[in-house]
Amino acid sequence: MFDIPVLETDRLILRGFQLDDFDALIAMWALPETVRYIGGVPQTREQTWMRLLRHIGMWNAMQFGFWAVTDKASGDVIGQAGFHEMRRDLTPSIENTLEAGWGLLPEYQGRGYASEALQAALDWAARTYPEKAITCIIDPENTASIRLAERHGFREIARSAYQNSGVVVLRRTEM
Repeated sequence: MFDIPVLETDRLILRGFQLDDFDALIAMWALPETVRYIGGVPQTREQTWMRLLRHIGMWNAMQFGFWAVTDKASGDVIGQAGFHEMRRDLTPSIENTLEAGWGLLPEYQGRGYASEALQAALDWAARTYPEKAITCIIDPENTASIRLAERHGFREIARSAYQNSGVVVLRRTEM
């Protein structure tokens, strides 16, 4: 089993997901605010279970993945951030890149937590996979996430159709 690194920032600890995180993920992914720009439909318990297993398994298959973002003060899971390889049917292809992603509970949004988590993940990626391109896809209406990505060196390279909607495809150009 791959040893998932633990990342620490001023306010956060990013650690590997555990089966005990299931209830926290159910609560997060059931919220309309969480899924507003990610499919638009709250996830079922079963879908959330598959997401949790994907998070755990990605590390073992790819040696990168998503971390559980936890509040350092309380230890509560407040979101997720990291990288995956989804083999998306998307043009332009982003396969074989570190596809970045992040998401926080609504009460933690707009307070710099996502930026803090993303920067920790990007720093880890720069040390661990300096040769790999880093990409992300974002709903064009999610201006807050687009701004966050741009502040962290991502630039739009395309707009594309994906799963019956449009996405902005971004690539990190600044290291």
